[in-house]
Amino acid sequence: MINLSSLYKNLIIFSLVLGSIVVPSCVALADDVPVDDELDYMEESSYDSNTAYINDIEILGSNIIKPEYILSKMSLQKGDLYDKDAMQQDLKTIYRMGYFTEKMKAIPVKNSNGTISLKIIVEENIPVTDFTIEGNTVVSDDEIMQYLLPLKGKPQNITAINQAMEQINQCYYSKGYILSKIDSIYDDPDGTLNLSITEGKINKIMITGNEKTKEYVIERNIMTEPGTVYNENQVKQDLVRLYSTQAFKDVNRTIEVSEEDPDKFDVTIELKEQRTASVSIGGGLDSATGAFGSVGISDNNFRGMNQRVSLTGMVGSGILMSDSSIKSHMNYQAELSFFEPHFLNADNSLMSKIYFRDLGSYQIPLAIERRIGIEGTVAHRMKYNRHLSSTFTTGVEYIHLSEGDINNITNLYNSHGLNIADRAKQLEGGFFLRLAPGLAYDSRDSSVNPRNGVLASVRYEEAFGLDGFGKTNGRLTGMAKKYIPIAKKSSLTFTGRGGIRVHGDDMPEVMAYRLGGPYTIRGYKVNGVGTGTAFIMGSAELATPIPFVDRLKVNFLQNLRLTFWVDAGRVFDPTISSVLYDRPIQAITAGIGLKINMPGIGPLSVDYGFPLTNPGPNGSPNGYFTFGVGDMMY
Repeated sequence: MINLSSLYKNLIIFSLVLGSIVVPSCVALADDVPVDDELDYMEESSYDSNTAYINDIEILGSNIIKPEYILSKMSLQKGDLYDKDAMQQDLKTIYRMGYFTEKMKAIPVKNSNGTISLKIIVEENIPVTDFTIEGNTVVSDDEIMQYLLPLKGKPQNITAINQAMEQINQCYYSKGYILSKIDSIYDDPDGTLNLSITEGKINKIMITGNEKTKEYVIERNIMTEPGTVYNENQVKQDLVRLYSTQAFKDVNRTIEVSEEDPDKFDVTIELKEQRTASVSIGGGLDSATGAFGSVGISDNNFRGMNQRVSLTGMVGSGILMSDSSIKSHMNYQAELSFFEPHFLNADNSLMSKIYFRDLGSYQIPLAIERRIGIEGTVAHRMKYNRHLSSTFTTGVEYIHLSEGDINNITNLYNSHGLNIADRAKQLEGGFFLRLAPGLAYDSRDSSVNPRNGVLASVRYEEAFGLDGFGKTNGRLTGMAKKYIPIAKKSSLTFTGRGGIRVHGDDMPEVMAYRLGGPYTIRGYKVNGVGTGTAFIMGSAELATPIPFVDRLKVNFLQNLRLTFWVDAGRVFDPTISSVLYDRPIQAITAGIGLKINMPGIGPLSVDYGFPLTNPGPNGSPNGYFTFGVGDMMY
């Protein structure tokens, strides 16, 4: 019987001193020693057997392993010239098959015609009859048995058993249980193989390096718990979750054998906090804002509770590329926002904001628009699908529109044969209560320069007119993006967007959908394609690093992408504004651009596009530059 426990623990390594024995009439393995590649024990015949040919070969003692299988592994075959050295190597080969004890011998019998009848006597190991498995909790008996069952009914085979053990280990490792191991394996006299598995349980989890951040805030981001089996995949998700809080510049983990229990492990989460409070001053160009300057103060780890507070203000010229439909009026914006990543429980987050905006309206031509509002959005992660989340937004908003240039707007109405009395309808704002449930799906491989995955959303918004119920309206909007990797660093993105007014014939025009500008149809001014109660659009974009530039060791340049794109879209049920400016309502554009993803801000882009279709009398056949900050989710 093979002592599997001893052999397995010593990795099936045998040693033997070289030597030789002379015994008349046969070749044999020494019965009292183990065998390995260095074996040189043989019995020699008393005649010169190397001049005789093999007439036949007979395998004796093989009951389960077929003789034909043994013969197929031997170098000597019927009709060959008998060679004792070759026979010795064949005996080693048979032993290394793993099914037999070291008690084997080869006896050459001389026939009357001068040939040899070769008799090989083997002794099979005890057959494997059954299995017992102990210590497994995270991998089922059935899953482990699929690697053991091929051994059943065959003689115990050290090589095959080791292969099965390696497969079981790999099964554990592939699931992230990297501390698991087969602690012991031994056989019973009846042929039962007994496995004992130590899976690597966690004794305790310790946190170091946090000074500002509250420990319970860190703990709620760690889903791994003491007493559970250590899983590297889950711990990595915990580390990513901690890093994404933006409170830490480095997150690591160490594992040590527990002093309290050598069969368990202590896990230490090592953190390095970073400065989370900042003051920013900036400026730039944006198609929807003009030349602007901004100032902001924020803290991404407010009170050490991983909350984010931000107060920003911006002043912009409000005029870019001399858009005649936009009133020359300074753009003033201010916003106070608060983000709670753990709202009621770990599956919910809350984003709230209070805002003020005063600008030349992009929705209603030559009007001045003012918006004041408060809004909150609760996002809930779906447990059954980690990529899917639901959202619910509610808030109140006051919208006020005033005349900016009565003379020009009167001339526009008259030139198109429209009644100037309808201008009052255009300038209608209101006080609204918004309720907006939605769904979002995000399987992108990265939020910075994604190359693979899907980003999609759908939202229904009901706006109740608090100062006139007739203004109440409902809108359904959706978006989907598909990212396809190209080469090593490039990507191809297909985007589709659409929206429709579900009800509310008296919906104020300021709430209409619009196409044109950096966030919809590039190569057109804001609203340059048109505004209406429904729209549909799509785009295709190839993003690729600038040759050689991305190889420079500058973080800024690592995120820089050159883009080539095509946009197409159409507005339905056009508004009075679209009629006044003879907007084309539909458009196809193509262009080139640069995009850089800035942490905490999102994608910044500058694009130049030119129309492939008629741009209308107020558009440019040579196209436009557009400047954008961020991206539209809906």
